[in-house]
Amino acid sequence: MSNSRIGALAVGRAETLLRMDGTKVSLVSIRHHPDEAGLIGATQLVPASKLAGYDAMLAVDIGGTKIRAGIVGFALDAAPDLSKAAVWKSELWRHQEDDPTRDEMIAQLAEMLAGLARRAEKGGLRLAPFIGVGCPGIIRHDGTIRRGTQNLPGDWSSPDFNLPHLLASALPVLGVECTEIIMHNDAVVQGLSEVPFMRGVRRWGILTIGTGLGNAHFTKRDTRRS
Repeated sequence: MSNSRIGALAVGRAETLLRMDGTKVSLVSIRHHPDEAGLIGATQLVPASKLAGYDAMLAVDIGGTKIRAGIVGFALDAAPDLSKAAVWKSELWRHQEDDPTRDEMIAQLAEMLAGLARRAEKGGLRLAPFIGVGCPGIIRHDGTIRRGTQNLPGDWSSPDFNLPHLLASALPVLGVECTEIIMHNDAVVQGLSEVPFMRGVRRWGILTIGTGLGNAHFTKRDTRRS
């Protein structure tokens, strides 16, 4: 939608209506393709200091009809602020077409990530021991999901279901360190892809349109990243 004339008209009309209502905001499309922004934003889930010495990380964007997993290159030598981060390789699975169970979906996701890790090794990339996951719903601090996953197969909001723990146990260790799975809401992760480009902005938000609608807002508290 963001690349179409209809999308541009919708954005322009929405901005006009907001300004007529007294809300002074600018509406713009995100810089990265939406499919890639959902992966690139995962680099912002980890302090920059922990990425030093690595070339890339694995990232996942879980949607109601498809899952995209990829290898995101940091390009820290070119831009320490991660503004040059880009998807090196990715895989797409339209899970809705296969109608998997919840367990089958997790097993396939783990297989996708393991395959991408092997491709990174063959490509000479040193993967950081982190995997960023964007998932629909309200994510609790312990990795469980409060609600908002009704488009996914099975019960993802059960207090006994913890996707980060399940993936960590199913995947091999990346390098010599334990692999950490860091999960946040998928709209939040997509919005985080804009962090390097918001240096002159204190507050901004993100609206995602997919199988469902997602949104998040951000407030910059410190311009430095540690």
